[in-house]
Amino acid sequence: MRIAVNVRLLLKDRLEGIGWFTYENLKRITQSHPEHEFLFIFDRPYDKSFIFSNNIKPIVVGLPTRHAFLHMFWFEIQIPRILKKYKADLFLSPDGFLSLKTKVPQIGVIHDINFAHRPQDIPGLYRKYYNYYFPRFAKIATRLATVSEYSKNDIATTYGVDKSKIDVVYNGANEMYVPIKEEEQIKTRVEFSDGKPYFLFVGAFSARKNIHNLLKAFDKFKESDKQGFKLVLVGKPLFRNDDISIEHQKMQFKEDVMFLGRQNPENLHKLLASAHALAFVPFFEGFGIPVAEAIQCHTPAICSNVTSVPEVGLKAALYVDPTKVEEISEAMLKISTDNTLRNELVEHAKEQSGIFTWDKSAERLWGTIETVMREIND
Repeated sequence: MRIAVNVRLLLKDRLEGIGWFTYENLKRITQSHPEHEFLFIFDRPYDKSFIFSNNIKPIVVGLPTRHAFLHMFWFEIQIPRILKKYKADLFLSPDGFLSLKTKVPQIGVIHDINFAHRPQDIPGLYRKYYNYYFPRFAKIATRLATVSEYSKNDIATTYGVDKSKIDVVYNGANEMYVPIKEEEQIKTRVEFSDGKPYFLFVGAFSARKNIHNLLKAFDKFKESDKQGFKLVLVGKPLFRNDDISIEHQKMQFKEDVMFLGRQNPENLHKLLASAHALAFVPFFEGFGIPVAEAIQCHTPAICSNVTSVPEVGLKAALYVDPTKVEEISEAMLKISTDNTLRNELVEHAKEQSGIFTWDKSAERLWGTIETVMREIND
């Protein structure tokens, strides 16, 4: 079978949540299924490292999808043309964007629909695009996948889609994320946090990630901190977000906040495995890959008690209301001073290691593909 795949988020050194989902799953699926041909559709010149096996044919289809109007052009004009030209049997879109202009069976992976619940977090044109098209994508898809039970229920309820049409394909944590020795942790802290213990945030700097409340909470925590804790943030802005800069400038302890930008996987591994705790308190999340990665490193977390996050953190996290700065600050104080509590969370992290892996994720996504292939052949 000829399976066309939207791989526009496979960007060298710029992989984030959905990009990692695309990379890790497609690497495994293409290598495990040489009996099928895969058409990788890029929207710009690609890096050869993304051509995982000999059964992949790369196709570059411009223009790069850097704007909502270009999304429409790419998915409603370019994609149908390519699917027809190459006689694709199936179109898989790991970022959920589908085409309303093709009759080829389509699988969309809709990771979450935060824009339906928090439209204020997204620039106006994107907000209109997402909220116009995604309900339609959900309806026209032959089958859907999503990354948590929370998102499955949310998509079904919000868009009126039968739950039997939606499969849960959890994200995973890369196998490289494992605990490291104390000596390496010390070196990492010297390199990245002036040798001090730190809380770590990982992710795109978007409004729904709640970084402004995290900064407020850390500033309040520092009033009682006697160990010199730092707050280390890894990531880059997704959209312009002036709230973070404004909040940072207002902080009393702003010198203790360290913005590291994007980091390569090796550095991110060291940072996760050396952190006193992950601090991940988004307002809305479809899964939360950093939580799974921290747990693999036996690093406990402070997490939001909403949406999908408790589904991932399970017993290895302290849960807080992301709207309440006081709760986040108190959790920081607890986990920084109560060694018994932290050790209990670490033990839970050890028990939970291996629950979320990319091998399991790829098996689940392939199961979705197989279901659609059987429908095509019936």
